[in-house]
Amino acid sequence: MRIRDARIVATAVTPAGFPVDGLPEVAFLGRSNAGKSSLLNALVGRRELARVSGTPGKTRALHWFRVERLDAADRASVLCFVDLPGYGFARVAKSERAAWQRLVESYLDGRAPLRAAVLVQDVRRDATDDELDLVAWLAEREVPVLVAATKADKLKHGAREARVVALREAYGRRARVIATSAVTKLGVDALWELIAGFTEGA
Repeated sequence: MRIRDARIVATAVTPAGFPVDGLPEVAFLGRSNAGKSSLLNALVGRRELARVSGTPGKTRALHWFRVERLDAADRASVLCFVDLPGYGFARVAKSERAAWQRLVESYLDGRAPLRAAVLVQDVRRDATDDELDLVAWLAEREVPVLVAATKADKLKHGAREARVVALREAYGRRARVIATSAVTKLGVDALWELIAGFTEGA
């Protein structure tokens, strides 16, 4: 698999701005310091497709990235990555954070083109109640969840494996956990394979 094109095609701050083209979508969400933008860039092989900010909480809208990929036989397929606002670390007013939550839930709840959600989490952190509740909420709505355990390059192999086991135990059958690194590209191809399994033929 290789990427032929990747570009931003839409930004929305209200549900009225959500695209209606019907392309299969994969949502990316997680705490705003978890490395979500870096992972998105690693998946599409671009340095600045998604903005990487030194200020957590920079993403305050939903962003759609149209990604065109080619398989081994040069057959093209298209999907959208949807970058959702981060949470849990941004220094913003409670009222603004509540507005983000309403916007995110309005997208996740019943969005027809949505095929799966990728929860981006620092591999070194335990799952929070917010993350466990989010995965349970998505499971109730039959949205498959992949947990991308980022920054895996920060740990040695043994410690990394132990953290992945701990996260798998925490999320149980509601999510599939995979260690990833935007620096070394660990897990990027494997994550793509899982995403493709939910979007191909859609």
